[in-house]
Amino acid sequence: MINLAILISGRGSNMEAILKSIKKNRIPVNPSVVISNKADARGIKIAQKLGVKTEVLESQGIKGPSWDYDKKIVSVLEKYDVTPKNGLVCLAGFMRIMSPEFIRYFKTRIMNIHPAILPSFPGLHSQKQAVEYGVKYSGCTVHFADEGVDTGPIIIQAVVKVKDDDTEETLAKRILSKEHKIYPEAVKLFAQGRIKTVGRKAIIS
Repeated sequence: MINLAILISGRGSNMEAILKSIKKNRIPVNPSVVISNKADARGIKIAQKLGVKTEVLESQGIKGPSWDYDKKIVSVLEKYDVTPKNGLVCLAGFMRIMSPEFIRYFKTRIMNIHPAILPSFPGLHSQKQAVEYGVKYSGCTVHFADEGVDTGPIIIQAVVKVKDDDTEETLAKRILSKEHKIYPEAVKLFAQGRIKTVGRKAIIS
């Protein structure tokens, strides 16, 4: 069985969606640990209430990608038997860019979710970009993390219609409800061994 680790920085609503799906036996994975880089992240208590072990690795003052910091994450992952052979790492609002070394170590075993239809609007404030650009549709994307910013193989996407009177906040809220559906689905597909990567494509069988 796949051992799952989820990395958070805040409330971790996508983490909660994944963990609740596991609890309902919808995803055949073992939720091994939730790691936060902030001691006051609200998601820590949510994970604990759902019966999942938690660890805090403060990253305050560490700017940019850092293999020295990420090595500490690897140590915690190893402690909970989340390895490149049997593990999956899900980034759920984890406000740090992973180092290239970490990405290579867990190649095609790190998932991320982004509130836009990639490759459009990568990076921060995607919903704001979508509203300002005047697109008619936006949405969210679950993808494997690679060494770029939101550039890894795309696993699942969901579409949200953008209304003429949408603000960044109203659009973000509707996109988030879709995120809570497709992220657990992507984890399930991975756990079932149904995702194969070929070049930059993630192919679902």
